Order: sequence, then C-alpha cells, then structure tokens
Amino acid sequence: MQTFVDIIVPLPLNNLFTYLLEEEHISKIQVGQRVAVPFGKTKVYTGIVARIHNQPPLHYEAKYVEQILEEYPSVTEHQLKLWKWISDYYMCSFGDVLKASLPSPLLMESESILILEDSFDGETDILNDEEYLIFEALQQKSVLKIQEVIDILDKKTVLPVVHRMVDKGVVQLQQELQQKYSPKLVKYLRLAEAYANESKLTELLEDLDRAEKQKQCVMRFFQLKASTKKPITTKQLSEYASVSSPVVRTLIDKGIIEEYSVREDRISYVEATQAEIVLSEIQQQALQEIQNELADKPTCLLQGVTSSGKTEIYIKLIQSYIEKGKQVLFLIPEIALTTQLIKRLQRYFGEEVIVYHSKYSPNERVEAYRNIRYQEKGKVIVGARSALFLPFTDLGLVIVDESHETSYKQNDPAPRYHGRDTAIVLTHLFGAKTLLGSATPSIESLENVKNGKYGYVKINKRYGNVQPPKIELVDIKDKQFRKRMKGHFSDTLIESIRDNLAEGKQIILFQNRRGYSPILECNSCGHSPQCPNCDVSLTYHKHNNSLRCHYCSYQIAMQVKCLACGSSEVSTKGFGTEQIETEVKELFPEAKVNRMDFDTTRGKYAYENIIASFENQEVDILIGTQMITKGIDFRNVGLVGVMNADGLLNFPDFRSHEKCFQMLVQVAGRAGRTDEQGLVLIQTYQPEHRILQQVTTNDIKTMFKEQLYDRKSYLYPPFYKIIKITLKSKDFNKINESSEWLATYLRQSFGQQVLGPEFPAVARIRNQYHKNIQVKIAPKQSINKSKEVIRKIISSFEAIGAYRSVRVIINVDPQ
Repeated sequence: MQTFVDIIVPLPLNNLFTYLLEEEHISKIQVGQRVAVPFGKTKVYTGIVARIHNQPPLHYEAKYVEQILEEYPSVTEHQLKLWKWISDYYMCSFGDVLKASLPSPLLMESESILILEDSFDGETDILNDEEYLIFEALQQKSVLKIQEVIDILDKKTVLPVVHRMVDKGVVQLQQELQQKYSPKLVKYLRLAEAYANESKLTELLEDLDRAEKQKQCVMRFFQLKASTKKPITTKQLSEYASVSSPVVRTLIDKGIIEEYSVREDRISYVEATQAEIVLSEIQQQALQEIQNELADKPTCLLQGVTSSGKTEIYIKLIQSYIEKGKQVLFLIPEIALTTQLIKRLQRYFGEEVIVYHSKYSPNERVEAYRNIRYQEKGKVIVGARSALFLPFTDLGLVIVDESHETSYKQNDPAPRYHGRDTAIVLTHLFGAKTLLGSATPSIESLENVKNGKYGYVKINKRYGNVQPPKIELVDIKDKQFRKRMKGHFSDTLIESIRDNLAEGKQIILFQNRRGYSPILECNSCGHSPQCPNCDVSLTYHKHNNSLRCHYCSYQIAMQVKCLACGSSEVSTKGFGTEQIETEVKELFPEAKVNRMDFDTTRGKYAYENIIASFENQEVDILIGTQMITKGIDFRNVGLVGVMNADGLLNFPDFRSHEKCFQMLVQVAGRAGRTDEQGLVLIQTYQPEHRILQQVTTNDIKTMFKEQLYDRKSYLYPPFYKIIKITLKSKDFNKINESSEWLATYLRQSFGQQVLGPEFPAVARIRNQYHKNIQVKIAPKQSINKSKEVIRKIISSFEAIGAYRSVRVIINVDPQ
C-alpha cells in the first residue's frame, strides 16, 4: 500500500497538496517535519507535513517528496491547530500562516541555475552576442545563477535569452534547493597534539630560537591559556603576544597551533543578578486576586493605572509558572518596549529569557525558534505578536501587556490576525491561562469582563502612593488670538519646559506625525507636490532636505520653486516631530534634544540607544510619536507636552475617540513616576471636547459607557462583528465596476449590513486604487456560516475573467 502525505506549501493557496513517499522515507516521516516538494513545472519548496495517510488524490497524479529536511519535526501539533484556527477565522490561506510562522531560513526554496548541456557540440555560430557571453561564462564556471546572468548581461529581463539557449540545446535550466540558514562557527586555537609532551615542546622552542616573534607568540599562548579558562581566538592571541595576525597564521601553517571551530549562539544570554522581588501590599493583593480569578476563568484582565507596578506583579506570576516547569510567553505591542523589559526580566530569570522579534536577523530567529522547540534554553519568551507562532511545548501562561494596543493587529501581509485574540486561542489549546494587562483596556475587553467571560482585577493607585500627574488643557485657539504662541508652543508650555529644565527634570513632547511638515504649498497658485504613485501630498523631511511619500517611499529633493507656476513663494503647512525638534532647539539652545520616531529607529539597536540615553539623563527633551506612549518607564520625567490632540480626535474611524483617550492617558502616564507630581499639558483647539475632559480626570468608566452606547446604536463592535473587504486594481473603472458587483451580491445575503463600496481617505497607493466594503455580522448570525457565504461570493467574483486582475483582501475584525 502506498503512503501519501498532505503538505502545506508556503504559497497563498487554500488547499493542502498530496504527495507520494518513497519506500525509504516511510519510516522516517513525521507530522510537522519540513520536506522539500516539487511544485509547478520546475520549482521546489519547503513544505510542512500536515497528515500521513493512504488515500491518493482524486484530481491529479501525486508527485514524490524529494527530500526530508530534518530528523525531528520543527512544527508541533499545537502549532498546526493554531494555524488551522487562524486560517479559518481570519479567512486566509494555510500557506500565508506558514510563511508568517517559520523564520525565513527554514523555508528554503529552489533557485534556477544554468549548466552547459553535455550533448552541445561547441558550435557557437548559432549564438548571438548575449548568448555567447553566457556560454563564455559557463566555460569558466560550471554553474551560473540567474542573478549572475543578470550581472553579466547588465539587464533585468534575462529569461527570454536563457530560454532561447535551452531551445538551442546549449544549456540546461535546473532547480537547486537553496540552504539559507548557517550556524555561527567561531574559530579557536589550541596546541597541536604532536607537542603535548614536554620533550617535544622543548625541541619546538629550540627550533624557534631564530624566529623570535613566533617563539614569543608560543610562550604567550601558554601564559594566556593559564590565565583564562575560556578558548582563545587568533585576535586575542595576537593582541596578548603583541604580534601581527600573520605570525599566528604561520604557526598554524606549520602545524604548531591548530584551529578548531565551535558552534555558538548568535543570541547572548545574561545571568540572573537579583534573587527576590518584594511586592507592596496593594501589589500582593492584586497578585492574589489574579491567581484566584485564573483558577476559575482562563482569561483575566488586570486594569492598573500607569506606574502602578504591573511589571513586578507579572514577574511574580511568571516565577510561579516557571517553578512548575511551564513556559511563559510575554507579549508586548512594540519592539521599543523590549529594551527596558528584557533588562528587568533578565535580572530575575537570567538565561531563562529568550527574545523574539522582527529586528533580529533571520539566523538569530532560527536559533531562538530551535531553543524553544527543543527546550534547550528559555522558559520565558518575550516578543511582539509574531512570537505567538513559536513552537511551545508546555505553555502555562501568556501575558499580553498593553493589551488595548492596535499594534497587536497585523494589517499587511496576510494573515491579518489580532495578537490578543490569538493569544487567548493559543492558551486554550494548551489548557493554559491568559493575563491581559493595561491602564486603558479596550472596549471589547471591558465588555467581556461585564459579560463574565474574563476575570477582572483593578489597581487604582500608583506604586508607593505616588500622585497621578496633573493634566491641564491648553486652548491654543485662545493663545493664538492673544498672540501667546511661539511657533507651535504656547507660553504655558514654554514656561513649564523652562521650569522643569531648571529643576533638572526631563521632558517628553508628543506629536503623532513624523517628518518636518506634511504639506508644501505654493502661496501664489496653491499647488502642493503630490506623490505620482499615491493620492497623498509629499511630506517634507528637513534632515535630508527631501519630500517623501510615507506610503510608497517615493522621494524628490526639496523644491525651492513651485513646480506648477515657478514662484519661489513656497511654505510648509502642518508640523511633525522634525519641526518640533527644530523649534525646541531654537527656544532652548542649552537643552540636549533627541527624537524617537520611525525615521530615527531603523537600526537594530536604535530603540535601545535612544531609550538608554534618556534613562541615563544624557537627554533633556525627548520628542516622539506614539512609540513613546507605550509602557516605557522613565524615572525623571517632570513634564509631558502633547503638541496637538485634535489630530487624534478628528480621525475617520469609529474607534478614534477610544484610541485618543488611550493614547493621551498612556503618554500622560510617563510623567511624575517618582515622588514629585508630574504635569501634563495637552494643547488643543477644542478643550471643551468630552474625551479631552475625561482624559484630565482619567474617567475611563464614563468614556466606556458613552462609547458603548454609540457602538450599540450604530451596530459596531463589540456588538457586531466586522469583515472588511478591500479591492485593489490599477484600473480606475474596473475597481468601480468590480466593487459594485461584489457589494450587490453581498447585499443579496446580508442586506443593509453591507456598507460601501467606498474609497478610503487615501484612495490610491503604489498606483493601485483601493475600495472598501464592510460587512457587519449581527450577534444572532452564525459567524462561520457568514464567512462561508462571503468565501463563495468572492470565489464567484474571482472566477469572472474581467475581474481577475482585481485583488481581493479580507480583513476580519479590522482595527
């Protein structure tokens, strides 16, 4: 009887694909293993074994699995179950989930290579100039990659040339599986075995009498070996012996010293330095309540005001699970938060802490993945939302810190999952527990508490009974009328900054827009430079004097004259973090200023360096976007200034008021985290706005009640589910026609619960027009049946030839 396997391939396809096993592979195959399988006419991909069975496929002839790539499975059964749930719930393909789950080096795929055809007789007259160049290169080198052919011909489109040579019988086009992961090997030195006894060693030193530097190097090698227990590298020896590297190399070539390689982790682990943590009475009570709630319910919400000491409670809870031998996943919304958090966790748990996020190199991610899979190191895993896909074997607890954050939602590419909701499903698979922590929980979480789905624990006081910051609204409309503004700073804010600098306090200024200015406008004709690929104006960036699109990265040099009328009367409108930085340096030339936004945090250690410099009080004023609002603990901040709160309020989104409240309360929480009360100044044109008034008193209860009423009235979450369908096409007429067709058919099933089609605020991005349709699903409707209907309608839509170029994107529970 033949043995077949169902394989998940890393392509956006909904089906599993059945392959046949060779006889010698049957005894070795396991569910979750990585295998190399042919797909299409020539390509070979890494797939994951999802099922082993004896049923041949009905509609095609099964190909053979080419190779089993590992002895033990990289993917666990729990992972496969989670992938299935994500694929079903978020309406994406298994392949999309696979690509998001495994580090890219584990997903090898084949690469096209060229070799000379053995039967070719060497008759070059049949070749044109380009073909002859490739033939000549193959004479020198037996194998050519496609990228090398591109370099030889100095053109991007080379496949037509290659295919002509294949047709002429000159070359063969083959597929070679590309190995992407390579372990880190460090070379060390040791004395050759031939000189292990004393007599041989004495002879050696006598022989080296004429080579003074080499003799000195050997003598120093023994001294260094005696003084350190660690292996010795060439660099260490050459520095210690005060000789050049070629001297050491000569000793290696002579066989006196041997080089050997040791495989090492790319990720460094730190030993624990702090044995115990002492909780305050309030923290101890909260911890006890959390443990009681988790004993009854799988999920608990911890609502603690900013600076209430939630992290210490997390550490105590983690400790209790580690003592039981369980793994703990600590999720954070932003990589920026890892820097401080990791240091605190490492103080208590040392080498048990593993970090996993997108700033790590692919090879580093492979090593972290394997350490968790085979439990070689690390019971405490800290990471952003992608850490949910790690191969846990005995998960006991997931902590979702700052659980209200929209950063937990993946928007592009698929799978478009929500980290908080996926964490709850993951813990359910393991029979584990979930703790959601936030000072400003989402309305959905509070509604789940109200309905009894989640346990609930609240901390109302800051750690050490520190007073909450004083929050004041500054009416900039009134300040402008009274001419009390300098640039974008009111006299109140300037005076407070000056007072805090005089007292040696630090200041945070928050503006949720990067760049210098979002619009450059001609004062004569009103023209504003637009992105040619997107329907947005270009943002001015002063640091490199450029105009840049934040959607497609298109950029041009800053224009000194209007592109339309040639007038030199051009000015900027609006402001971003760069402009605030410039104004701060002019107003307070003696202050040390730094900026934290997407532009300044591109490097691997950029977050760490900016946060460390502010923590060490090397910086007086830190200007930033929403990155600085999320749970970072600065002890010396006396003042937080919000440059303009109106941009957060006036956003076309039913969640804008909730998000505004959360962001302002969070940024306010960075102030006065020690003995003295901090001050928060929020500049706004509408100080009477209810949300801003609620922020000043931290009245989350009233905000929740009002927002819940609005959501219920207008049929929005948490009462109704939303599925957003986005259509993309380069053809304006086609996007209009196809979106109307799709909306019409959706209305036949869902009636008035279908909104749209409508163009979003930015209707064209990267030369593709976007149009959105929203489907609301009532509480009494079956979510699974509704999704099945949507899938069938979209499947019918994609079968229409005229609409095949239109891309359909499904986003379940958009944020």
